[in-house]
Amino acid sequence: MFFVYGRAMSKAIRTSLRTPDVTPHQDYGFFGPDSVTWRVWSYPSSLTVGFQRAVVVEELDPNLVAAVDETHDIYRRPRTRYDRTVRYFAMVAFGGSRQTATAADVLVKIHSKAIGTEPYGGGRYDANDPDSQLWIHLTAWHSILYCYEKYGPGPLSADDEARYWQECAVAAEFQTCSPQDVPRTREGVRHYFERMRPQLAASEIAVEAMNHLLNAKVMMPPLPKAARPVARIAAEVLRAGTIATMPHWMRQMSGIAQPRIVDVLVRPVLWTAFHLAKLSPRGQVLLLGLLSPSTVPIAAPILLGVPPVSPEILTPADARSRYGFDAPAVAHQDLRARQAARVFGERIAPSDEGLIESEPILGSMR
Repeated sequence: MFFVYGRAMSKAIRTSLRTPDVTPHQDYGFFGPDSVTWRVWSYPSSLTVGFQRAVVVEELDPNLVAAVDETHDIYRRPRTRYDRTVRYFAMVAFGGSRQTATAADVLVKIHSKAIGTEPYGGGRYDANDPDSQLWIHLTAWHSILYCYEKYGPGPLSADDEARYWQECAVAAEFQTCSPQDVPRTREGVRHYFERMRPQLAASEIAVEAMNHLLNAKVMMPPLPKAARPVARIAAEVLRAGTIATMPHWMRQMSGIAQPRIVDVLVRPVLWTAFHLAKLSPRGQVLLLGLLSPSTVPIAAPILLGVPPVSPEILTPADARSRYGFDAPAVAHQDLRARQAARVFGERIAPSDEGLIESEPILGSMR
């Protein structure tokens, strides 16, 4: 599916997607080449259908979707929002220690403005709330693994899966949630989602957001006329592949229907596409450049096997100590209090502090 793009694109598009010069990372970050995280997250399914599944399922959390709906960014600038979000998650998995620790710190500032009153239940939401961050974190890591298993090499061994969830807990240290709350087993992850199920809601704004995010075309750049039919087919296949990974109770709740035969047929199509894409690391980089240009400098060194300047692997605590950052859970309390005073006290919009600062770290807002 994906390699068809090369034939349909114009010469100008192909030229603009030439493999860039790759700058090595400062170090191996927090996982490294022997990690299960690198193996799973570098597979072509991860930042395509896996990530699409994550952002779609997330919208069922009333507090998260309230924050999403308030900004309307996924509708006003979906490609930019997708690009910046993918870049952040890729930084945690693949990035150097300094840039990742810096990104985690600035993300707390960005999330300080994502606060307000949930429109259906009337409670307050806060993107920095530990429970919200745990939901986002586990939905992403579970979706990436699930799609790797369904559309890639298959289930991990018991030992590798245990390592994956342990590494997931390490990555949680870059969120405001506690790593202690991250399940370490498949059964523990299932129990987490079962506990969350009564809290999930397919509200009007949630269903609208889910259907919008299932349309992969909104994440794609402008394409020449000859490539658009291929783009439409690719978007439909990705949509079908994502829906096929969603449990039936979730589809029924959300009103997202898909025939069982489509669930069955889409699997070999995506398995073949991702298998062929994996054979060409440079092709993977080109595909990533099409979908998320700002993520290319983060993932390209890993996909192309470019070693870092130093082979060091740090813990998140070591990185915070070395670079002078607080743990996300306690970072920028003054800013968070000021934002809450504006929104809940003065009844005015939160400031944009952190957004402009984030551009050189997470990518352009435009």
